[in-house]
Amino acid sequence: MAAGSAPSLVAVAICLSLAVLAPAVSGDGATLESVPDLVKAMYLNIESFPCADLLMSLRVTGFGMTSMLSDPGSEKIIAPIVRFRKSSDQLVEQSTVLLPLDQMSDFLLRVSNDPELHQKVSGVLIESNGVNSNLEELSPDRKFPQDAFAPYSNRSHDWNPSGSGILWNRYDFPVFLLSEESTQTLQKVSEKNEKTDNGYKANVAEFDLVMQTTKARTHDSASCLKGQSCLPLGGHSYSQGLIALLTAVDALSHIHDLSNLKKQLVFAVFNGEAWGYLGSRKFLQELDEGADSVNGISSLMIDQVLEIGSVGKAVIEEYPSFFMHAAGNSSASEKILDALQSASKSLGSDNVEVKQAASSNPGVPPSSLMSFIRKNMSTSGVVLEDFDSHFSNRFYHSYLDNPANINSSSIAAAAALAARSLYILASADSVVDLMTLNTIKVNVSLVEELIGCLLTCNPGLSCGLVKSFISPSSSSCPSHYVGVFLDDPSGTQFPSYADDTSRFVWNFLADKTSTLAGNKSSCTGKCGDEGEVCIGAEVEGGGRCVVSTTRYVPAYSTRVKFEDNAWRVLPANLSDPMGVVDPVWTESYWNTIGLRVYAVQDSTYDWLILLGGLSITAASYCAVHVGRAYISKVIKRD
Repeated sequence: MAAGSAPSLVAVAICLSLAVLAPAVSGDGATLESVPDLVKAMYLNIESFPCADLLMSLRVTGFGMTSMLSDPGSEKIIAPIVRFRKSSDQLVEQSTVLLPLDQMSDFLLRVSNDPELHQKVSGVLIESNGVNSNLEELSPDRKFPQDAFAPYSNRSHDWNPSGSGILWNRYDFPVFLLSEESTQTLQKVSEKNEKTDNGYKANVAEFDLVMQTTKARTHDSASCLKGQSCLPLGGHSYSQGLIALLTAVDALSHIHDLSNLKKQLVFAVFNGEAWGYLGSRKFLQELDEGADSVNGISSLMIDQVLEIGSVGKAVIEEYPSFFMHAAGNSSASEKILDALQSASKSLGSDNVEVKQAASSNPGVPPSSLMSFIRKNMSTSGVVLEDFDSHFSNRFYHSYLDNPANINSSSIAAAAALAARSLYILASADSVVDLMTLNTIKVNVSLVEELIGCLLTCNPGLSCGLVKSFISPSSSSCPSHYVGVFLDDPSGTQFPSYADDTSRFVWNFLADKTSTLAGNKSSCTGKCGDEGEVCIGAEVEGGGRCVVSTTRYVPAYSTRVKFEDNAWRVLPANLSDPMGVVDPVWTESYWNTIGLRVYAVQDSTYDWLILLGGLSITAASYCAVHVGRAYISKVIKRD
């Protein structure tokens, strides 16, 4: 997947892909035949992508391609639209700021440091047209993402040089990312405001029900969970490097003697890593507790960890080049490094170069391996990345971290390297079967297909591969947001609300790592025999029972617990270093989010209209009174 960016995006707030489709606006002279026609003529609904309000255990915070939204209890925010052409522009009144994307970071940093300006900003509309071709970088995260979880003391290293840090600042106003069409519309609207010099009307933006967020005095996770006005972030595990991992598993699935290997391969795909490493930390907790989701393995059985990190942007000149970031200098880590080097050489003409990361780095980069190291400092592991000392991805955790920002050849090369390395490592000290090793090849077409299915809206989750396993429940656009847990997570095969991507990954892995179960050929739910799972159960005609150990593992904070039909935050466990710094993310309840634009009259003009109306009424009354008196006189004469 794209370098470093969890499909999820790590953020304090995340832009939800909610679009309010713009209805056709009646043209000039159009006949108004109904109230809806009148509404369409008066109001312009704007296609935009708003942001959800997320809380943490310590404070309310904001921005993750976006921001915190309105204050609690505020249903609508209405303010005139002012276009900023440079981030140093000034505001003279309460306004909605229309801002170019390349000025967003500077402007929001300025707002954070200027309380007077902050008070004048009612909302921010971000233009989106023409940015892909000229924007050099955009990363709202910190220069060291999630530095509090690092298993080493040097936390000043700039892993993410493009990071502005605006994701972690608080903004008490809504931020909307506009579509390209809406950007053009709002630019025209702002131009009208600039040309209006009579002060009698202005085009305003109305943010409708921006966030039905927290109740009074519930501005952190503990209080909002107690007040039942929010839910904990969580889902079912899948993770970064995802496409390379699935492709590597597919390559290994074609080997028939994997059961004869000295070591057992376990593929873990973690979700929610951007939110305090939810997936990996919960996985380790499940291991400690011996939960059903990890039945058959324990933390003591984990010998080595090979993580596929950000591999979508390897430098490709003559051939792809990757970097190995090792944890410690143990002999087990050396064996992983040797396996990667041997795998690289075995690829021969495919030419994939592997280099050891610079010794000047403070340790492994932000990754799931950090969870394993903090759990057990003697853990041996390596993270395979497309960078050495700094992220190669200049759009880390922004919406521009899309398929245009990755190279499918880089992902395919990483998958081939990982698949062969895993085979070598699983062979342990025995002689590696070179003939078998050389047969491990990745399906490049599968890489392209997975990119289309998991990273785009067309075809997105409507692609044939996904629909061969599941029936997507949402739009074709894949969501990479971790989501929330409604109630106690249960079930290792069919969780009641696993999202589309999680269900697809589960089915894909179950299919690739399974053996057929007896003579059973179809199923529509659970299989009868122990150790069997039903894959493709959602597909028309039913699925099939296979023998597989593939299971869902819940991914949510180790510091939240569901009991008495409610979630609550547990006290920090001082023996768990990562638990102590766990922010405990929650998402506030919210309703319909909308953005529309319309023209309003200046209040002074409204008063003039009122006075004029009163004057006309008084004059009419006098005219009627005088007229009646005159008519009465005429009648008496007659």
